[in-house]
Amino acid sequence: MRTILKIIAAPFVLALILAVAVLSFLSCIAGAFCWLACTAFVLLAVCGLFAGLKTGCIAMLVLAFLVSPFGLPALGGWLVERLYGVKYAAMDFMAS
Repeated sequence: MRTILKIIAAPFVLALILAVAVLSFLSCIAGAFCWLACTAFVLLAVCGLFAGLKTGCIAMLVLAFLVSPFGLPALGGWLVERLYGVKYAAMDFMAS
Protein backbone atom coordinates (compact mmCIF):
# COMPACT_ATOMS: atom_id res chain seq x y z
CA MET A 1 0.00 0.00 0.00
CA ARG A 2 2.83 2.35 0.88
CA THR A 3 4.49 1.70 -2.47
CA ILE A 4 1.34 2.75 -4.30
CA LEU A 5 1.25 5.99 -2.29
CA LYS A 6 4.87 6.66 -3.19
CA ILE A 7 4.14 6.14 -6.88
CA ILE A 8 1.18 8.52 -6.66
CA ALA A 9 3.24 11.10 -4.74
CA ALA A 10 6.17 11.12 -7.20
CA PRO A 11 4.68 13.66 -9.67
CA PHE A 12 3.74 15.94 -6.77
CA VAL A 13 7.28 15.82 -5.44
CA LEU A 14 8.62 16.70 -8.88
CA ALA A 15 6.16 19.60 -9.13
CA LEU A 16 7.24 20.80 -5.66
CA ILE A 17 10.90 20.69 -6.65
CA LEU A 18 10.25 22.80 -9.73
CA ALA A 19 7.90 25.20 -7.91
CA VAL A 20 10.40 25.82 -5.11
CA ALA A 21 13.18 26.54 -7.59
CA VAL A 22 11.09 28.97 -9.63
CA LEU A 23 9.59 30.71 -6.59
CA SER A 24 13.01 31.12 -4.96
CA PHE A 25 14.31 32.81 -8.07
CA LEU A 26 11.24 35.04 -8.39
CA SER A 27 11.44 35.96 -4.72
CA CYS A 28 15.02 37.11 -5.18
CA ILE A 29 14.16 39.20 -8.24
CA ALA A 30 11.06 40.67 -6.58
CA GLY A 31 13.11 41.60 -3.52
CA ALA A 32 15.43 43.69 -5.68
CA PHE A 33 12.53 45.48 -7.35
CA CYS A 34 10.84 46.05 -3.98
CA TRP A 35 14.02 47.64 -2.67
CA LEU A 36 13.96 50.08 -5.59
CA ALA A 37 10.28 50.81 -5.05
CA CYS A 38 10.88 51.36 -1.34
CA THR A 39 13.47 54.03 -2.01
CA ALA A 40 11.13 55.70 -4.52
CA PHE A 41 8.28 55.75 -1.99
CA VAL A 42 10.53 57.22 0.69
CA LEU A 43 11.68 59.96 -1.70
CA LEU A 44 8.06 60.71 -2.58
CA ALA A 45 7.16 60.84 1.11
CA VAL A 46 9.96 63.33 1.79
CA CYS A 47 8.80 65.46 -1.16
CA GLY A 48 5.23 65.31 0.13
CA LEU A 49 6.40 66.34 3.58
CA PHE A 50 8.14 69.40 2.16
CA ALA A 51 5.03 70.22 0.11
CA GLY A 52 2.83 70.03 3.21
CA LEU A 53 0.84 66.94 2.20
CA LYS A 54 0.68 65.04 5.49
CA THR A 55 -1.85 62.43 4.36
CA GLY A 56 0.09 61.64 1.19
CA CYS A 57 3.30 61.48 3.17
CA ILE A 58 1.82 58.97 5.62
CA ALA A 59 0.43 56.88 2.74
CA MET A 60 3.80 56.81 0.99
CA LEU A 61 5.56 55.78 4.20
CA VAL A 62 3.07 52.94 4.70
CA LEU A 63 3.66 51.77 1.12
CA ALA A 64 7.42 52.08 1.66
CA PHE A 65 7.15 49.82 4.71
CA LEU A 66 5.08 47.26 2.80
CA VAL A 67 7.64 46.94 0.02
CA SER A 68 10.65 47.21 2.33
CA PRO A 69 12.54 44.04 3.31
CA PHE A 70 10.37 43.88 6.46
CA GLY A 71 7.05 43.82 4.58
CA LEU A 72 5.93 41.75 1.63
CA PRO A 73 9.35 40.35 0.65
CA ALA A 74 9.70 38.93 4.16
CA LEU A 75 6.29 37.30 3.85
CA GLY A 76 7.26 35.84 0.47
CA GLY A 77 10.52 34.51 1.90
CA TRP A 78 8.65 32.93 4.79
CA LEU A 79 6.25 31.22 2.39
CA VAL A 80 9.11 29.91 0.23
CA GLU A 81 10.78 28.51 3.36
CA ARG A 82 7.55 26.69 4.29
CA LEU A 83 7.40 25.30 0.76
CA TYR A 84 10.99 24.06 1.18
CA GLY A 85 9.83 22.23 4.32
CA VAL A 86 6.94 20.60 2.49
CA LYS A 87 9.27 19.60 -0.34
CA TYR A 88 11.76 17.96 2.03
CA ALA A 89 8.97 16.21 3.95
CA ALA A 90 7.64 14.78 0.70
CA MET A 91 11.13 13.73 -0.36
CA ASP A 92 11.65 11.99 3.00
CA PHE A 93 8.37 10.16 2.49
CA MET A 94 9.55 9.02 -0.92
CA ALA A 95 12.90 7.85 0.48
CA SER A 96 11.44 5.94 3.44
